Amino acid sequence: MRLGATPEYLAGHYMLQAASSFLPVIALAPQPNERVLDMASAPGGKTTHMAALMKNTGLVFANDSNKARTKSLSANVHRLGCKNVVVCSYDGREFPKVLGGFDRVLLDAPCSGTGVISKDASVKTNKSERDFTLLSHLQKQLILCAIDSVDAASKTGGYIVYSTCSVTVDENESVVDYALRKRPNAKLIDTGLEFGVPGFTRFRGKTFNEKLSLTRRFYPHVHNMDGFYVAKIKVEKKQKKTEVVEEEDEMEGVVLTEEGLEAPADAVKFDENEDKEYIEESKRRHRKKLGYRVKPRDQTAVAAAG
Repeated sequence: MRLGATPEYLAGHYMLQAASSFLPVIALAPQPNERVLDMASAPGGKTTHMAALMKNTGLVFANDSNKARTKSLSANVHRLGCKNVVVCSYDGREFPKVLGGFDRVLLDAPCSGTGVISKDASVKTNKSERDFTLLSHLQKQLILCAIDSVDAASKTGGYIVYSTCSVTVDENESVVDYALRKRPNAKLIDTGLEFGVPGFTRFRGKTFNEKLSLTRRFYPHVHNMDGFYVAKIKVEKKQKKTEVVEEEDEMEGVVLTEEGLEAPADAVKFDENEDKEYIEESKRRHRKKLGYRVKPRDQTAVAAAG
């Protein structure tokens, strides 16, 4: 009999998940009677773990941007008897506009899955370089929203845990380093995990915040679990506002759809002169996708030449 079909499983006595999936919740350490947000929660392993640690008190907001996946999330919440969980479906980047003031936030971010190749070998072939770029952009947007959703004045919390099942630096240290630069009131602290390899502070010519050594990396060949990354951040009260010139956000326009990640033609920066032909073709396809009547490729080229 399968472990997911036993009477004990159906009665809600246990939940099946990988050993590495326990790590982010252990690092976050939610306390009873707190308000906690799980930004990307389906199918609910970490959500139900947090609900259990909180002894069914307080509130856990279990969010997932994909409505179809909230079905399995809701099923697991009911099966395990979690009475302090509210299921919702928003784009994670809509927080804290939708809801804020949380004591703790867990962001188990959408990632490339390079840490779970042993379970899904297709990861090695179904991801392009562009996918990795768009994923890191999305992760940077999500982590900033997670930080802004935390109540810095919380008496018991004020923490965010960022985790991925990826081992790439672009999805891990680069994202956390970006967040520390964009949010001066966010400080890295020890994860509380007693094993794991310290995060990189330098990688291929890039220099990151020295505090990134407090983050933890986990490798299949070293720790006998999926490749994983965990970082814990303490959000402090903002200092007096000073005039800050915002950098142009290179991530603007990245869209998460049910089919995957998409970006409009101008979301990624190009050398316009060198790539003018490709940019025009991309715009043409985008207009066609929106339902506009567009000229065939050869006619567009003739018109441009004329």
